[in-house]
Amino acid sequence: MKLKMIKPHLNAVFIAILLTCSGAKPNGKNKKTKQVVPAIECNVRAGKINNSEFIAKCPANCKETKERVYGTSVFASISSICNAAIHSGVISNSGGKVIVTKMPSQVSYKGSFANGVRSLSLTSWRESFSVSVGKPKKGVNYPSSLDYTPSRPTTVKTALSDSTVWHMTSTPEPTTTTKTTASPTTTPVTTPTTAPPTTTSAKPRVTVHKIREAGSSHPYFRSVARQSQSSQGKGPAQAFRGSSIYANRFSSRTSTGVHRPDMGTAIRRQPQVPSASAPDSDDNKPLSETSHTKETLVESWEPESKSGFNAPGPDLTTRVTEIMSQGDPNCKVDIAFLMDGSWSIGKRRFKIQKDFLAEVSQVINVGVAGPMMGIIQYGDDAVTEFSLRQFSNSKDLKPAINKIVQKGGLSNVGKALSYINKHFFSDANGNRGGAPNVAVVLVDGWPTDKVEEASRMARESGINIFFVTIEGPDENEKQNVVETNFVDKAVCRTNGFYSLPITSWFALRKAVQPLVKRVCDTDRLVCSKTCLNANDIAFVIDGSSSVGTGNFRTVLQFVANVTREFEISDTDTRVGVVQYTYEQRLEFAFGQHNNKADLLNAIKRINYWSGGTSTGAAITYTADQLFSKSKPNKRKIMIVITDGRSYDDVRAPALAVHHKGVIAYSIGIAWAAQDELEYIATDPDKEHSFFVDEFDNLYKYVSKIIHNICQEFNSQPRN
Repeated sequence: MKLKMIKPHLNAVFIAILLTCSGAKPNGKNKKTKQVVPAIECNVRAGKINNSEFIAKCPANCKETKERVYGTSVFASISSICNAAIHSGVISNSGGKVIVTKMPSQVSYKGSFANGVRSLSLTSWRESFSVSVGKPKKGVNYPSSLDYTPSRPTTVKTALSDSTVWHMTSTPEPTTTTKTTASPTTTPVTTPTTAPPTTTSAKPRVTVHKIREAGSSHPYFRSVARQSQSSQGKGPAQAFRGSSIYANRFSSRTSTGVHRPDMGTAIRRQPQVPSASAPDSDDNKPLSETSHTKETLVESWEPESKSGFNAPGPDLTTRVTEIMSQGDPNCKVDIAFLMDGSWSIGKRRFKIQKDFLAEVSQVINVGVAGPMMGIIQYGDDAVTEFSLRQFSNSKDLKPAINKIVQKGGLSNVGKALSYINKHFFSDANGNRGGAPNVAVVLVDGWPTDKVEEASRMARESGINIFFVTIEGPDENEKQNVVETNFVDKAVCRTNGFYSLPITSWFALRKAVQPLVKRVCDTDRLVCSKTCLNANDIAFVIDGSSSVGTGNFRTVLQFVANVTREFEISDTDTRVGVVQYTYEQRLEFAFGQHNNKADLLNAIKRINYWSGGTSTGAAITYTADQLFSKSKPNKRKIMIVITDGRSYDDVRAPALAVHHKGVIAYSIGIAWAAQDELEYIATDPDKEHSFFVDEFDNLYKYVSKIIHNICQEFNSQPRN
């Protein structure tokens, strides 16, 4: 009986102990705190985050975004965090966690190719960082949210006599509220697109504080995407192109049209007064009547009916208008004209300069499928008169150019080149990514500051710099030139193609056609060329019986992996493939597949042939069928892949293609003959000839080949 009473009592005590143990961690204080890892996008740079050390999670497929990376192991803070992590091997292209540690500025940053990411070289940058595997150290808690640098203020204060006008940012995006007042006390005014006119006669001009997004589509079709991006708390714009950070902000600059007083001693050379016999009306005549004839055709076309089955008029009118508005597709470039607004140029010469630019705008046939044109005026500083996106046809450009008011000041060309590199060629400003960037600098006499460093940075960013110099310094004035031989120090190549010296302001109109022809010659715009977009590459594939079907598919995968690293289009890198046995077969020619997806599918569809091995005949066939049709200024590259000794001689055919400027790589597998591989390869053999013992090891040489191709390209002299 006693035992029965004790048993329930013991059970109750046991249950109480269990309940006490389960509640031994009030408020979870003894639980291990889980590290919260904030997610970032592929385009986020280290410099945009204020934390000195932090952990972040990168998304997948950042490699495809081509976000810029500067340096190796230690990176400039202008670099994409995620692509730097892929380059270092910390994460793969599938994403993952990465720890970022900020470091002081480095003397220089050396570019390299690793893990499918090409990093660029940089002379210096204000801050650095390193990346490591995203496994937090024991006892270290990283911030659960990141402290982004705040956006720059977009209010610009403009002094007008004794009064002050505050202009808030105006943006061309729809449904934007803009504030404009005539005193520091602001009164909101809502408008659907742009700011209402102020009490002055000022014309708002857009200055963009944003960086380029390489490879983006034209901003006319991306305004909604940029709006959503700008609401996500992105940081300030950085100083280099190649970013996809959307800082969707504009700041207005007001030009009052007020006559500025003469600068006295600041004038380098008084403008020469033209003779009375030189009529002003001649300056306003267009060089080419063709564009005006086309415009008249579009404007005067009146369809007879707007409805009915027998009314083809509207369709034809629409088609003619569409063709005219698209621009010249043979001249798809983004052009910035830097016009000299210094006081030394004088009013009449400034008018001649505007007439020249108006003529260029008509001849070049501006449109979204062709060239897009913007203008910067420089003096003491540079300012955007209108951006690339502001006008999409030549007809609207001419009156806009005529309304430009002279800025005054010195001729600081170096500052102007720095300005376009940092601010002008941006996604928000109309840069299209796929079109070469061109800067045409008009200089009256000579610059009043140094241009060498600013132009070098611009060239390394891919800007093709042209100089049009009018009335250069004579023998008595040369001692006043700040930087001797400034044109050769600035332009993309010193071969004369990028410089147009004009003897007189009244001869400037004669330079319209030559200049347009040069800026539209996209094959010669070498500053926009890189090791990844400037090649004609021919793969010569052994399809002999000894290869076999399975190994042949491995070879095709290798070809696809190499191809995937290049920028593919008709104006970028082109790829052709020849398969050979005793005979040869052209699988596809250069330019037959002008986008990467089509090209990779074409490689995948190549059928195995089977037969003997005549490598020498295949090299000759490749020279005749592919390289004879190669474009000028393309780097001709041949990659021969074989698994055995050739039945014919390879020495003479290889020597012949070497003499034609073809850079030849040879890859031998299994039973390939080492001596033949060396004959085929361009010297030095060790950089162009490779051997693997089995097909499955081909992948090891993908990065090596890309590295060698880029190293050779980057070592070319600038002339």
